[in-house]
Amino acid sequence: MPTYLLVDPAHYEVSYAINPWMKPGTWSEHPERHLAEARTAFSSLKRALREAGGDIETAPGVPGLPDMVFPANGGIVFDRKALVASFRHPQRQGEEAAFRAVFQGMRDRGLLDEVIDLPQGMFQEGAGDCIWDRTRSLAWTGFGPRSAAGAPDHIARVFDIDIVRLELATEQFYHLDTCFCVLPHGEVFFYPPAFTREGVSLIRDVVSADRLMEASAEDAARFCVNAVAVDRTIVMAEPTQRLKDRFAERGYMVKEVGLAPFILSGGGAYCMTLRMDLVTRGTDHDTDTV
Repeated sequence: MPTYLLVDPAHYEVSYAINPWMKPGTWSEHPERHLAEARTAFSSLKRALREAGGDIETAPGVPGLPDMVFPANGGIVFDRKALVASFRHPQRQGEEAAFRAVFQGMRDRGLLDEVIDLPQGMFQEGAGDCIWDRTRSLAWTGFGPRSAAGAPDHIARVFDIDIVRLELATEQFYHLDTCFCVLPHGEVFFYPPAFTREGVSLIRDVVSADRLMEASAEDAARFCVNAVAVDRTIVMAEPTQRLKDRFAERGYMVKEVGLAPFILSGGGAYCMTLRMDLVTRGTDHDTDTV
């Protein structure tokens, strides 16, 4: 059973803008209504993940750290080791100690073996910029707008894994998970304009053409690429019927969740989860999930 960390949205709000999607002005018009809608959306996401076969760990948020609701940015967890994120923007840097405490609590409970810090001054914003690909036994790593160019090689050393380095080319798609999704049976769903020309070439070199699915601009803007896949179920923000049909043709069922309050801050289903049980060595434990 895949296990996901989520963070309770009690302290969520959109109070600053560090990416082009963030709309603090929209939030401030009706903050109580937006927060109520965020709680409803969070509950819907939890329910969808459980129905897909996932187990949920929920951590409390921290006042003044609204973006903790996006734990995919809080760290990378492979092989029972957690590498704590280091954030580029000051507005999120307080999350580092908060997520370190969450991981240490999990270590104390026997859910993790080790909690590791990045070298001082190295920005790396968690699993949002490091996506495991079980089919190919490697991690796709993003860098550019948030994570530093040297971070992917450090990840490779910490976890002793192979990586592919992908440079992100826009501020709109500031983490890899906003524009790149690995599906459990080997397909890769991605938005090419988010990458440099070299990045797109790398993706096409590693993934065969029959397993590549290109997202449209509308798919990307709806945060549908920012999805969580469990076997044949894909949990994502509300897609078009055309996109659902494309996945159905490949044998996947889309479970859509209304995540509009979180999209106001530039995050979707993947951003709101951190997979806790991924293993990078050959085992039957992780045969159905990414």
